[in-house]
Amino acid sequence: MKPYILIVEDEAPLVALLRYNLERAGYEVGEAVDGEEALVMIEERRPDLVLLDWMLPSVSGIEVCRRIRRSAPNRNLPVIMLTARGEEPDRVRGLECGADDYVTKPFSTSELLARINAVLRRIRPALSEEVLSFADLRMDVSGHKVTRSGREVHLGPTEFRLLRHLLEHPGRVFSREQLLDAVWGPDVFVDARTVDVYIRRLRRALNATGNGDVIRTVRSAGYSLDPAPHQQAAEAARA
Repeated sequence: MKPYILIVEDEAPLVALLRYNLERAGYEVGEAVDGEEALVMIEERRPDLVLLDWMLPSVSGIEVCRRIRRSAPNRNLPVIMLTARGEEPDRVRGLECGADDYVTKPFSTSELLARINAVLRRIRPALSEEVLSFADLRMDVSGHKVTRSGREVHLGPTEFRLLRHLLEHPGRVFSREQLLDAVWGPDVFVDARTVDVYIRRLRRALNATGNGDVIRTVRSAGYSLDPAPHQQAAEAARA
């Protein structure tokens, strides 16, 4: 069964964009245009995650989140706040009302999908343990299959474990030593430069389709999973 995500947002173009990308990523999508409608829909059918706009007609997103947290059946319902208010006090207020994450507009759709996956893995792992996704990458964990833009990518077992670790922590920079511990294990003694060899192999496999590089090298720090600059700019423009 597909995870069901409820979008609570009154901007129709943004709702259309979110629906398109979420359905493409394998989610079932519902829509509510205001807080009252959202609360009714949640009672009728509990979603697996709520994407909740801060500024809503009738009942604000902050109040909707508070009511969700006061409801015993929905107390643990994952909520990601969407808002144009990016100041630190606003972010703190959003999280203090009970939101699990907070995304500031305009945002990259690939970043939002990564955050959704991360929240679902953390709070309801059974929903997302099968598939990990970021930008145009999708990993079927149980099927041991990776695709990019719909085309299969053939990886060896070590490259698969390396990509899985990066997909589970998009945007986070890992040192070579951290990747060695996570992918090879703390009791395996190999040179830290081994990571560079497998990163090169992973890049070669992922980029064989002609897509941009999603693995970023951070000088003197390590590696992270980030969309290529042209992808990031295009998605931010669409959002």
